[in-house]
Amino acid sequence: MALLLLILLLPLLLPFLLIVAVAWVVGALALHLLTLIVWLPVGRRVLFIYSDSPVWKVHIETEVLPRLPSTASVLNWSERSRWSRWSLSVWLFRFYAGTSEFNPLGIVVSPWWRPELFRFWRAFREAKHGRHETLRALEASFFKAVGSGSTRSIP
Repeated sequence: MALLLLILLLPLLLPFLLIVAVAWVVGALALHLLTLIVWLPVGRRVLFIYSDSPVWKVHIETEVLPRLPSTASVLNWSERSRWSRWSLSVWLFRFYAGTSEFNPLGIVVSPWWRPELFRFWRAFREAKHGRHETLRALEASFFKAVGSGSTRSIP
């Protein structure tokens, strides 16, 4: 019965699924183009998202944020109620982060390819249990992708 229903609905579902897929691709391209137009001319290509979790807050604020370029955009998930709905940083986060392991997250924008994502949640979970190797390796990969430049000053 379910198979028959699927066969009957398939001609109706395929055009809808095709429209959704095309809209997603157009949205992704538009967001990437907007990022290139707005961010790259001012040297911005890094977005970092974290929260006030006791598991990582001190480490991120003392070890990660000071090493980010001064042009990096930083969002605090704990303050998301104050985020601007029109912020390009928020749009990038919402589009690329997904629904799991999205905090802490580093996003490094590339002009020719989709942004590179660095998901820190699992690495911090392992570090919490005494296994720091994953966190060190992920941070090294992240900062290699970020590249050099002037670093931000933390008040």
